[in-house]
Amino acid sequence: MTSTTKRLEKKSAGKNNAAKATRAGFSDPAVDAVFNAYPRPIKARLLALRRLIFDTAKTTKGVGALQETLKWGQPSYLTAETKSGSTIRIDQVKSAANQYAVYFHCQTDLVATFRELYPTEFSYGGNRSILLNAADDVSEPALRHCVALALTYHLNKRKAARAK
Repeated sequence: MTSTTKRLEKKSAGKNNAAKATRAGFSDPAVDAVFNAYPRPIKARLLALRRLIFDTAKTTKGVGALQETLKWGQPSYLTAETKSGSTIRIDQVKSAANQYAVYFHCQTDLVATFRELYPTEFSYGGNRSILLNAADDVSEPALRHCVALALTYHLNKRKAARAK
């Protein structure tokens, strides 16, 4: 085997490892496929939002590991380990190509709470979502706070019930 062949094999092996590492970020190939189907600007924003959700879960007491899956065809994040929070879903807004959203269970008071806390930082879709524009900067601290509130929704309800 020549030194050139060895170098090419190493390069090829490196590319394969890099491809595996990229896909390895998704535990569910169906979720990976959904992200790969988004248009580039939306995909970049949703991947950043996904990282924010996982980072927030990791740094928020009582949340534990998240389960990433699809619900209604949308990437969804559940606190299956601790049951501390309400499911968070993310997706492109179907009626607006340049918008994406963070969806919350509509029978919670989460979006009403977000409206009180952040009346001008976000646009809202009824009682179920925060709407974001791909071209706009996002208030990351405010969004991180909203995500943390969702991830601890049931935990906080249990604490409030015990305090009564």
